[in-house]
Amino acid sequence: MKPIARQSAERSSNKVKKVGLARALSKLGFCSRTQAKALIQEGQVRLNGATPRNPETPVRLGVDRVEIAGRPLRAAEKVYMVMNKPRGIVTSAADEKGRDTVYSLLPKDRDWLAPVGRLDKPSEGLLLLTNDSEWAARITDPATHLEKSYHVQIAAKADERLLEALERGVETQKGEVLHAQRVSLLRAGEKNSWLVMILDEGKNRHIRPMLGAHGVEVLRLVRVAIGPLQLGDLPKGAFRALRPEEKAALDRAMGIKPKPEA
Repeated sequence: MKPIARQSAERSSNKVKKVGLARALSKLGFCSRTQAKALIQEGQVRLNGATPRNPETPVRLGVDRVEIAGRPLRAAEKVYMVMNKPRGIVTSAADEKGRDTVYSLLPKDRDWLAPVGRLDKPSEGLLLLTNDSEWAARITDPATHLEKSYHVQIAAKADERLLEALERGVETQKGEVLHAQRVSLLRAGEKNSWLVMILDEGKNRHIRPMLGAHGVEVLRLVRVAIGPLQLGDLPKGAFRALRPEEKAALDRAMGIKPKPEA
């Protein structure tokens, strides 16, 4: 018969949620899932002394021993960064065409960080980077309805009909409806206009196709806010740590309750 203390420990261990090994490496802030998959398949990751090759091998975080290069892997300190992405920079870890990525703007000896969502190469402005994959997923999840604000320069004089049409939305060839939560005129010139467009969805390539459906060319697209977080006066290409009050405000906007102090 097993001792009561051992039975209790086993029951507690069985209650621990299991995740796939590749996801575990991502959740611990070591690397992306894609990078983790490659490391596992190359045999560089050990789990409780074994060397699994299946990225979906179940792991009990906080219970199982995960090692990389012979060193135990522990949860990394959570890092939250904000960047003002310039035009012409790709939002990815690597680019098959050899174009500069947002990582070219970060220190070479940085810990692993992943962009939160994307900004197309010609787009610019506010970009979050973090090693907290669960938090990043909340930011980009359409169900969170976290508003993203953009200043959009278009090669046309905007009128009320266009603004209303953008709020109504357009249907793409794939049957997807693209629309803005709110649209207003920021300023107008003789041949172009600046719009303020608010989205509460995280779809990739949203604004350009929506305006293109109305025959309107986008000249510049700048993300200026994510929820309560403003781009402010952060210079182009610069980055900084997210301030605690900014992180707290984003969490509140997503309905994340603060953890009680120990």
